Amino acid sequence: MRPYRAIASARFRLLLQYRAAAWAGIATQLFWGLIRTMVFEAFYRSSRAPQPMSLSETITYIWLGQALLAIVMLGVESEVRDTVRSGAVAYDLCRPVDLYSVLLIRNLAYRGATTALRAGPQLVLAACFLGLRLPPSPAALLAFGLATVMALLLASAWANLLTALLFFTVAGDGVVRLGTVLPWLLSGIVIPLPLLPDWWQAVAGWQPFAGLADLPFRLWIGHLPPAAVGQVLVFQAAWLLGFVLLGRLLLARGLRRLVVLGG
Repeated sequence: MRPYRAIASARFRLLLQYRAAAWAGIATQLFWGLIRTMVFEAFYRSSRAPQPMSLSETITYIWLGQALLAIVMLGVESEVRDTVRSGAVAYDLCRPVDLYSVLLIRNLAYRGATTALRAGPQLVLAACFLGLRLPPSPAALLAFGLATVMALLLASAWANLLTALLFFTVAGDGVVRLGTVLPWLLSGIVIPLPLLPDWWQAVAGWQPFAGLADLPFRLWIGHLPPAAVGQVLVFQAAWLLGFVLLGRLLLARGLRRLVVLGG
């Protein structure tokens, strides 16, 4: 495990250096969070019909989404895309490490470092001034933390799956863009999943991207009780295993057909 720990440490420390970019991202996400809060407040004020979530819960859901946006929205690192496209990935294949594990660790560091820089200030500001509610109990906060860690693993495994697909394309831009849009639309970041129509709820609750944002957020706000964390973790772990197995299979097939400098 020493090589993998070294890679994770080096990538994490490297990415933590981009503090100006992090502050710019925080400002951007606060701006869009305010816009989305006003949109949903107008939605709630325009109707007296009972809603699956209260306005306060929805506002909290929105700010959690902005604070943890990097987990869901970040796709494949441009550096990784360039190595696959140029053939420089051959250097990684010469190293005595498992390529899939290296890519997974890079993805974890990519999302983890970006989230570490941005999430704290946003949550503090949102809790103090912008309507973010704290979890109803320490158990809810612990359940949210466990589910968020699994969401980070799940998002990284999804990014690894997209990386494996790059071996079957010329440029890979379409794969990366589609692979970023799907979690953005289906995780609850755009519209909280409990607010979607009833006919969609049966599908929304079982698709893998619900484990990236919707389920952890609902544990925070108390929409799901802390006792449900076991079911949430099992759901996330099942999709994580599926993504890992499929990603390894595609990566193995892609490496068998890889051509670098004609050899």
